[in-house]
Amino acid sequence: MDGQIVLREYQTSDRPALIGIIRETWQYDKFASPKTAQKLARAYLDSCLTNQTFTQVALVDEVPVGIIMVKDRREKRCPFRLRLRMLLSVASLFLSKEGRMVTRFFSGVEEIDQQLLQDTQTEYQGEIAFFAVNSRYRGIGLGKKLFDAARDYMRTQRIRNFFLFTDTTCNYPFYERRGMERRGERVHTFAAKGKSGTLTMFIYDSFTEC
Repeated sequence: MDGQIVLREYQTSDRPALIGIIRETWQYDKFASPKTAQKLARAYLDSCLTNQTFTQVALVDEVPVGIIMVKDRREKRCPFRLRLRMLLSVASLFLSKEGRMVTRFFSGVEEIDQQLLQDTQTEYQGEIAFFAVNSRYRGIGLGKKLFDAARDYMRTQRIRNFFLFTDTTCNYPFYERRGMERRGERVHTFAAKGKSGTLTMFIYDSFTEC
């Protein structure tokens, strides 16, 4: 990889590339038609944008290839335009039977995430709300650059501790190499395209040196 890596804040023009990364990373096309997979990835991105106070997008040759979002949980405000876009994206999924089915699946995932968080019995000040890297650009230190940028932000904001959710579709050992501790896990069973599958979901946490 010869291109230069540049980090900057999220811009609306990044949407198409990031939607593609989400769709590939979480393998939406395995359990939904291409049209629904695209809508689902768009809704996921818009949902994450309502749950962040800091973003960094990694560019290689001016093309978005990775992103990280952090939420300062002490900050409760969310811009109306972001919330409206999220609601419209989610509403588009309910226009088809398949869209409604995958929405129910992800509602189940959200419930498990909240159970994992509750089980820690910890009040967190920060959350890594979204973190993804284009598979073609993994292994070159790009993820580490994004993660370090997130930690720098949390130190600047004096965020004492933080957590994140991940699962077996992701490179979860990455977080252990970054010194994070697994605080819990749950297995989620689901059906997609007539087949059943299982997904192990985790919560990790860490402290920052403010």
